[in-house]
Amino acid sequence: MGMLVLGGIALLAILGITTYNGLLRRRNRVDQAYSTIDVQLTQRYDLIPKLVETVKQYMGHERSLLEEITRLRTRAMESRTPAAKMQADNELTQALGRLNVTVENYPQLRASENFVQLQRSLNEVEEQLAAARRAYNGAVLDYNNAVQTFPSSLMAGSMGFGIRQMFVAEEKKRADVDMRRLFA
Repeated sequence: MGMLVLGGIALLAILGITTYNGLLRRRNRVDQAYSTIDVQLTQRYDLIPKLVETVKQYMGHERSLLEEITRLRTRAMESRTPAAKMQADNELTQALGRLNVTVENYPQLRASENFVQLQRSLNEVEEQLAAARRAYNGAVLDYNNAVQTFPSSLMAGSMGFGIRQMFVAEEKKRADVDMRRLFA
């Protein structure tokens, strides 16, 4: 009887250790995926001042948009929490989209070799950022499932493993595109 109780305790200890280590690995994967996003955002933030300076040479009366992009870049770089960084990043993405639409009115800017190269670099970073966000969301899904499902949910709460937030598109980006407004 004593061996049976001892075996049960050992089995519970092994199950507890295995569950804890699995949660820890998943949380580390989420942190690593977020770090990848942070690296891509840093590359993006480094390109923005160069892009703004190039555009300033051609677009004198679009100064308010350029100032907004600079302000949003600064805010995004200073964000400390994932939620704040996600919000600032979404706003910066919208402002860069407005810049791309505005650039269409300046054929000499679109023909500038420096601008074209910066646009290519920014597009490449945006593609890598999208891939990093998908990887992050996959890691968060796996982690959140482990935190919320039985039996690991019993241990997760008491050990400080909480739900993580995914990167989600803003409501405006999920809405249908108004094609008439784009070509007006």
